[in-house]
Amino acid sequence: MLLHLIADYGMGDLAFAEVRQRLGMLLPDAAVVVTSVGPFDTLGAGFCIGQLALNDGPQDMVLYANIAPRRDEEDPRRDNAGERLVAARLPSGVLVVAPNAGYTFSFLRDEAEELREVEVPESGSQFRSRDLFPDVVARLARGDVGPLGPPLPNGAVPAFPERVVAYTDGYGNLKTTWTELPAPPGTRVGIAVGDQRGFAVVSDGAFEVPVGETSFAPGSSGWRRRSGGSAAFLELFRRGSSAAAMFGHPPAGTPVEVVG
Repeated sequence: MLLHLIADYGMGDLAFAEVRQRLGMLLPDAAVVVTSVGPFDTLGAGFCIGQLALNDGPQDMVLYANIAPRRDEEDPRRDNAGERLVAARLPSGVLVVAPNAGYTFSFLRDEAEELREVEVPESGSQFRSRDLFPDVVARLARGDVGPLGPPLPNGAVPAFPERVVAYTDGYGNLKTTWTELPAPPGTRVGIAVGDQRGFAVVSDGAFEVPVGETSFAPGSSGWRRRSGGSAAFLELFRRGSSAAAMFGHPPAGTPVEVVG
């Protein structure tokens, strides 16, 4: 079994080690792969979930994510309560389990066969992803449907925002939620990412620009849609350098606009 652990603890943080240790006890045969996103970054997490869950992988693959800003209620939270845990099952058989926070499930909203609440205490520990959730993740991964509750109501998962930064990779490439070229290939356009401005060449391929130039082109992220066709997300790529540095290291959710 391949188990993806996606969280906002920070790469190398003790929290990752503690959760992996718990999962290793409950699912000793699982190979655990860790992916880190920024603090409270549900959009980046949702994008990573989509990229991993909706592309080719083992049929018994499980994605367990925990990004829970506890912003579903503004009032003080009693006993560390937080967002409800939800399970998604995809047509491929892949299982995704995560708190329904922000945009975590937004890229799966139209792709999953089902989205259901999971019967697990929503309070009782400040570190729910270590103390409360792994037990039920392990049960679901082994095929036990006992913890599954009712389907999520319509509107419980928001659509992901369009034309924004979704994720920044280790090379400084800005992966966006743009899905269509804004101009014919070869056109040099002005780009605004938040309040930072620059220029990029619209391209069919990221490397179709010289060193030192920035392209705005379909990148390496995307997947086949359940309804047919595919989604290919554009990214800002600065050859030989970092598009993220060029545009001031924008967080996920920052608008990306083509300007005059």
